[in-house]
Amino acid sequence: MSVLTTDRSAHRGRTNVDPRRPGTARRDQRPWQAGVRAHPRDVLAMSRPRFWVTSVVAIQLGFVLETRRIIPRGDEIVTMAHAAVVAGPLLWLAVLAFNDACDLDSDRINPRKAGSPLVQGRITPRQAVWIGTAASLLAVVVAIPMGELFTIGVAGTVVLAWAYSMPPLRLKARAGADVVVNAAAVGVVGPLGGWVAVSGTTGGFPWPIALIGLMAAAALYLPTTMADHDADRAAGIRTTAVVLGRRATFELGFALWAGSASVALVCAVAGVVVDPSLVQLHLVMAPVLLVLYRVALRERPSFTAITIVAGAYLIPCAAFVVTYVDSI
Repeated sequence: MSVLTTDRSAHRGRTNVDPRRPGTARRDQRPWQAGVRAHPRDVLAMSRPRFWVTSVVAIQLGFVLETRRIIPRGDEIVTMAHAAVVAGPLLWLAVLAFNDACDLDSDRINPRKAGSPLVQGRITPRQAVWIGTAASLLAVVVAIPMGELFTIGVAGTVVLAWAYSMPPLRLKARAGADVVVNAAAVGVVGPLGGWVAVSGTTGGFPWPIALIGLMAAAALYLPTTMADHDADRAAGIRTTAVVLGRRATFELGFALWAGSASVALVCAVAGVVVDPSLVQLHLVMAPVLLVLYRVALRERPSFTAITIVAGAYLIPCAAFVVTYVDSI
């Protein structure tokens, strides 16, 4: 067992939380308090390594957009590996440490979060905040060799991570803001970060692709708020699903999903960024993706279903990359 504790409550998976401020530790609980030590394995688990792939793929897309190649060459290999370390483990740890610290009340009644280090009492909320702060600072410092613009982007991302989870802003508990923050981070900031990492500038970035990605990311994020609806509602967290209800949230997600497909089709027809040769593929895939979304993500979508829909979306994405690049 990786937890070293002299407090029985820690063995039972409870942490010292102020009921007046959900997700925050009481003032008498000191950072890295004696009796509960964060094991590196638990810190790693809190960063959700499976999520790193999302950022790495987004960064790689930015590289493809800028270079019209899939595989980095020479110094680009080091540059992209460097960017992946920042966008993957460091930023995700910063984001999720703050999030877990403030979501403890809802996570305790959410079966999906039963194995969380905080729910299990292996990390305290105060420790999670300190870990998030340390990861944020480290991400910015590690980003500095990538250039001023990339570093500013990373700094802005960690500030947004703090604003998303932490009081007083707590954008996660503000319907609409929760969706915008997550969708922008995945659909826009990630690809733009990959572009900037290679070019050092935002000049020439294909913004229509960012719009397509923004709407698709929002459409895939909304079902996650539906999945956590009951726990969030019980904890008083006013996410989009809690405020709108499951049905309206689903229809909003479907509208964004359809909007993303429509913009992609218009771009293909007009030959703007998307190659016209993909028109036929879009005419075939769009109905398939729309039907799959409606069938798989209604009512109480599982994260497996969300993953399947996202996986199907990779088909037109892969086709775009193949027609966009000049060489491997």
